[in-house]
Amino acid sequence: METSLIILKPDAVQRGLMGRIISRFEDKGLQVVGAKLMRITPELAAQHYKDHVSRPFYPGLVKFMTSSPVMVLAIRGNGAVAICRNMMGATFGSKAAAGTIRGDFGVSNSFNLIHGSDSPEAAARELSLFFKAGEVQEFDRAGDAWVYDMSGGKPE
Repeated sequence: METSLIILKPDAVQRGLMGRIISRFEDKGLQVVGAKLMRITPELAAQHYKDHVSRPFYPGLVKFMTSSPVMVLAIRGNGAVAICRNMMGATFGSKAAAGTIRGDFGVSNSFNLIHGSDSPEAAARELSLFFKAGEVQEFDRAGDAWVYDMSGGKPE
């Protein structure tokens, strides 16, 4: 099982979309194993977005991400990173397909509602930035037997 970091950005929080977005992940069969409402500091934003520091959009991104609370989530499931990315849709809401989070809730090319880890390696790094030891939970769900076919000994 993989765990991905998901950030519901300030625009999602301000627009009251947290519950609707989280429900989509749960409806898909993914497990929320960590969640917190927080304000990202400029220092944390700099760590999280360090790969973008030389890009022209970086200052605006940091300003946006620190402007209001965000909801950070640890989402677990078989192939969770790729599944979450597909559910999010294209980066820009104006180009995202209907049925995706950005396609259904966004039109802006600046405010794009959600961040999701882009690889299992990035997820591990990002989760360690936002969650302390013990804040991401390990627990079995009885319903997982109906989410994953385990007849081959591993989730499919």
